[in-house]
Amino acid sequence: MTSAARSDDSPPGEFQPVGGKLERGLIWVFIVVPTLAMLPGIFFAWGGWINWHDIVLLVAFYALTATGIGAGYHRGFTHGSFKTKRGLKIALAIAGSLALEGPVIRWVADHRKHHKFSDRDGDPHSPWRYGTTAWAVTKGFIFAHVGWVLWGEDRADPKHYAPDLLNDHDMVSISRHFRGLAAISLLAPALIGGLWDRSWHGAATGFFWGTLVRIALMHHVTFSINSICHVTGDKPFVSRDRSGNVWWLAILSQGESWHNLHHADPTCARHGVLKGQVDINAWLIKQLERLGWAYDVKWPDQQRLQRKRATAA
Repeated sequence: MTSAARSDDSPPGEFQPVGGKLERGLIWVFIVVPTLAMLPGIFFAWGGWINWHDIVLLVAFYALTATGIGAGYHRGFTHGSFKTKRGLKIALAIAGSLALEGPVIRWVADHRKHHKFSDRDGDPHSPWRYGTTAWAVTKGFIFAHVGWVLWGEDRADPKHYAPDLLNDHDMVSISRHFRGLAAISLLAPALIGGLWDRSWHGAATGFFWGTLVRIALMHHVTFSINSICHVTGDKPFVSRDRSGNVWWLAILSQGESWHNLHHADPTCARHGVLKGQVDINAWLIKQLERLGWAYDVKWPDQQRLQRKRATAA
């Protein structure tokens, strides 16, 4: 679901489906370097190179960016599951940008194209793009998980898929400042960690856990919605594609892995609609609604859900 920022040689105000060489290089760095940090992270944690400051930074920045992506980029901006006051709209767009999955306008355009062609020709990241044999699905899984971000060219044109955001001054401004927000996301945990611990060691561990490990975890949980949730999982609702529910991703994805209902009813603000399905993003949206910061929330309609139940199909 990650995208690249504006092409280096594109006209001012123009958002290209695929970024320039610098932007593509940055995306490679944002994905590959944090991923490589995950394995030594386990070793360092076992060896004691982590303290409660690092855990706080990891959890806090992860929760912030997961909310920005799931509640903001996805349910709010892509699908219009709820509307927000301007301040909250800006805050969610910035929080999503800090996840380093690309500027909000292009992320939304890519995801809207995914829904239009889900698991069919034209889908930017279907794991079924090469066929249904074991080898074809293996290649497709890798492409859907991360390949489409690193070398895929079948990206969505924001002018076609996100004209509403291109006409929103706040969204355009935040998208244009994606590089600056990326720098903040990369450096803030180190700065906070160093000041908190009053040492360079605190800055180093803050950067390792709050930046590298957090980004890798955030990316691969998000990527797993594109790959794992379109290959396996329960399908209690009828949808046009192969989307499924993957329960063990529910907490880390804050409810995004209840993917079958989402594809059956994309504008619904709650994805985990069945008993026992934890949906943290839906709970957060409910709290924002109670505060009056979110409104026109599209909560589940029981009659509509019943019509979409697979047993009733």
